[in-house]
Parts: sequence; structure tokens; C-alpha cells
Amino acid sequence: MKRIKKGDTVIVITGKSKSHVGKVMRVLGTRVLVEGANLVKKHVKPNPSAQNTGGIISTEAALDVSNVALYNSVTKKADRVGFRFIEKDGKAHKVRYFKSNNELVDLV
Repeated sequence: MKRIKKGDTVIVITGKSKSHVGKVMRVLGTRVLVEGANLVKKHVKPNPSAQNTGGIISTEAALDVSNVALYNSVTKKADRVGFRFIEKDGKAHKVRYFKSNNELVDLV
């Protein structure tokens, strides 16, 4: 199980987008795409068949997973993540929890 998943709210802890809070749009191995963070300019050629006008567009670039941390909405800070097993319906489920206040990240 991964510490950071698609749809999680994370905070950028280093780089030019430091302290930016956003949702994870995609996880690419050891890299993540965060909504609105690490914006880069990209030159795009016009493509009439795809209704694409050319120009310079801003798009998100991937960040290394070590440069983001899960955002704890209760404490309003970056937080470390741990794993624990919870018994439900006679089965053990592995869930993530915040280390600062022992609150669950995943709902079982």
C-alpha cells in the first residue's frame, strides 16, 4: 500500500511551489502530479483537427513523492503517515493514519 494515492490532499514541502496545497491528480511511480503545483510553460503547435489553438500554455509537471507530504486538515500542517491493521467484518484491513493525532486517513 502506498503512502500517497490519487485524490489525496497534499502539501508541497520543497521547491518553487513550497507550501502549495492541492489534490494528487496522478501517481507515476515515484512521482506525483499535484493540481496547481510545479507549473511549467509549454509551447504547443496548433492542431486544427483536434480543435487545438497553438500558443504557450501552463501545465503541471511531476514532483518527486519525497517533495510532498500528506496534508492533515485538522492540524492544517504536513503530516507523516503510518499503517495499521483494523478488524472489520472478520477481516483485517490495512489503513493509513496520521502519526500526529492517530486519526485515520482512509475510511474502512
